[in-house]
Amino acid sequence: MKKGPLETLITGVDTRTSHSQVVDVLGRAIISGEFPVGTILPGDQELAMRFKVSRTVLREAMKTLAAKGLIVPRARIGTRVTARNQWNLFDSDILTWHFHNGIDEDFLTHISEVRMAFEPHAAALAAIHATDAEISHMMRLAVAMGDPAHTPESLAVADLRFHLAVAEASANPFMRSVGSLIEAALVGIFKLSSPAADREGIEDVSRNHIRIVEQISRRDEAGARAAMEVVIRVGRARVRVAMDDVPETAAG
Repeated sequence: MKKGPLETLITGVDTRTSHSQVVDVLGRAIISGEFPVGTILPGDQELAMRFKVSRTVLREAMKTLAAKGLIVPRARIGTRVTARNQWNLFDSDILTWHFHNGIDEDFLTHISEVRMAFEPHAAALAAIHATDAEISHMMRLAVAMGDPAHTPESLAVADLRFHLAVAEASANPFMRSVGSLIEAALVGIFKLSSPAADREGIEDVSRNHIRIVEQISRRDEAGARAAMEVVIRVGRARVRVAMDDVPETAAG
């Protein structure tokens, strides 16, 4: 199964096929600006030699990058890097490549803004649609976030599982599609600052998430929405504080 941004960050790059290696290297190069918007990529022969892959593998890799909105082939011209507004920023690979290039405060702010647009409403929908079993599951996840043995990595994974469970309990299949954004936000928080650094921080995270489930269990839409907003704001505030302490060169 394909790794998301969080698992990639925690466990490192996994063993990749020739196809995925070409996609990964070229994707990172495009996102970083090594191949700027509007430029033409090297020709197939040059790239095939560079990656030591067949033309077939290279063509499939190009199709993958085109599907992500990063490139577009032009007859008799070559393969051009597209404008950023054509990139699929919901794509987990593109999000991973952004973080590979360093933490960008504006990028994290944009992700938080999109989370604020979606997740509180997902919590409100969960207050309407969540089954008793789903509520019990979310409560177990929220309580488990208070485990004092958490490492920053394990807490980030627990956090992700909780938010994906809320999206699932909303009963709106489109809400689940924002999972890559939630994961990307947690990658940013994990890389900069984790509440697992102290016991009080872990307890606060757990309490804040338990409040979301309590409001959902009461079928209180407004309360669930407000509780989720608090969690997102707290995470964003933690990132802002951490960014103030990050040297400019490390911030990307």
